Amino acid sequence: MSATSHQHRRRRTYAFVATAAALATAGALAAALPATASAGESSQKHGGGSHFSRYQDVQLLSFNDLHGNLEPPAGSSGRVTELQADGTTKTIDAGGVEYLATHLRQAREGNKYSITAAGGDMVGASPLISGLFHDEPTIDALNKLDLDVTSVGNHEFDEGPKELARLQNGGCHPTAGCYTDQEFEGADFPYLAANVLNEKTGKPILKPYWVWKKRDVKVGFIGVTLEDTPGVVSAEGVKGLKFKDEVETINKYAKVLQRQGVKSIVALIHEGGLPASGAYNYNCDSPGAGDGISGPIADIAKNITPSVDALVTGHTHAAYVCTIPDPSGKPRMVTSAASFGRLYTDTTLTYDRFTGDIARTAVKSANHVVTRDVAKAPDMTSLISQWNTLAAPIGNRAIGYISADIPSSGTESPLGDLIADAQLAYGKELDAEADLALMNPGGIRAPLTFAAKGAEGDGVVTYAEGFTVQPFSNTVNLQDLTGAQLVQVLKEQVSGTNAASPKILQISSGLTYTLDLTKSGADRVVTDSIKLNGAAINPTATYRVATNNFLAGGGDGFPTLGQGTNDLVGADDLTVLEKFLTANSSATNPITPPKADRITIVS
Repeated sequence: MSATSHQHRRRRTYAFVATAAALATAGALAAALPATASAGESSQKHGGGSHFSRYQDVQLLSFNDLHGNLEPPAGSSGRVTELQADGTTKTIDAGGVEYLATHLRQAREGNKYSITAAGGDMVGASPLISGLFHDEPTIDALNKLDLDVTSVGNHEFDEGPKELARLQNGGCHPTAGCYTDQEFEGADFPYLAANVLNEKTGKPILKPYWVWKKRDVKVGFIGVTLEDTPGVVSAEGVKGLKFKDEVETINKYAKVLQRQGVKSIVALIHEGGLPASGAYNYNCDSPGAGDGISGPIADIAKNITPSVDALVTGHTHAAYVCTIPDPSGKPRMVTSAASFGRLYTDTTLTYDRFTGDIARTAVKSANHVVTRDVAKAPDMTSLISQWNTLAAPIGNRAIGYISADIPSSGTESPLGDLIADAQLAYGKELDAEADLALMNPGGIRAPLTFAAKGAEGDGVVTYAEGFTVQPFSNTVNLQDLTGAQLVQVLKEQVSGTNAASPKILQISSGLTYTLDLTKSGADRVVTDSIKLNGAAINPTATYRVATNNFLAGGGDGFPTLGQGTNDLVGADDLTVLEKFLTANSSATNPITPPKADRITIVS
């Protein structure tokens, strides 16, 4: 879809832009505009003409990793941590598109030049209200939010490129059909996929860039996802696609935009960093520029051409507003707004009409909480109600009972243990020789909360809640691994592609080991400590291991799991969780949260 047709289709005009509450100075780049310059539109008349000042503030509102969370996320997934003036922290309930819409609309008020952009993973791994309908509800919500542009993320490929194209262009689902009496219209905004190429044609599968224009102000956007998308998406989802280097791609299209006369450029990058603090409002530039951030985005930011003025990032679900020097040594803003619609970033880009570029000495940015103490946006309330009505017959069914919250956070989580136990129990149904189960932490999308979400009652786990926890429809498979391979799998949690950012598998009851975080690389998994039912792992013995099909294919940086033999494919993971909860709990005898004590952590 061309930029022209995109603007033609919009159900709004750029004249209706709405707000920025005063920006916090956190994350402001040093220095101000020249004292003689004003950063706003002027309407002084000169000989019947209208005069515009040299500098124009352009508001950039951004967010990332929404993952179809239309309703306020449950438990810790619906809270953010705020650093207080005295150094303490407090948590704030956050998120929900009814509140996100209100906050964005309030932020736009008084800002004639306002753009709303996103950093990918708008859909995929979504709760039932969106996931059950192949994320059409989320696209509808983003249209109503007046999103202007987004990059693709890895989760946009969960159902493959054809489904992504449908979300962009519209049309009813090829197998599920139409969910309402109106055909799905698709996204009003362009999805950008500059570094995702069709293997046969060598061309991007969607638009690589897009230009926002208002009067004489032009801002170009380039969108990319992480190059390692094939490592975090099922093989079927990325079949026929090639993912190129993020820096190389952005630098290429920055030149293309410049040749078209577009000198103000923002990169939307679905790759992120690891902040030094979990508080959304900490000073990422203390003691120096970018000192509070590590991970892939730090290297990417240092190598992207200086002609790119700001980076909106995502993927790590972290919150940060940092300045990282570009290759010329100039500070450049790099932001991320956590995930699930809990935060949005408000960035001021000061456009220089003389040069057509951003005056980077004047860029300032801050993350803001999507608090739930504002009025709900009525159009979003109506949208949620409409889709919930359709989902209710499926979603409200009780599938189990719990005695307390079962958290999904932590190196080893109670919910991770429960899911691994469910998969082992199911594995034993398939094959009595099944020995253990391994679950990837990224496949657990939310906690189970004791408090009732609707009318089901406290402690009741509904199908909708189970779907929110495991929305991928992965199958639970069995495969044979040698003891040596099993040990290698556990070491791959903290080595190879997972060395810098460990992915600790959740393990079934009976498997125990020590994770020594004072060591480095693969040595962090203490080989002699690995035991199954109290016995040391025999390197030459064969172990029957249950995993989901994503892990069984070597996903998430576990190539050894892709070498398993004697594969047996079972039911989908949500069905397996439901079977376990139904068999092991009742209203009078609910499941108690597991202790999460299978991995001994030394730090």
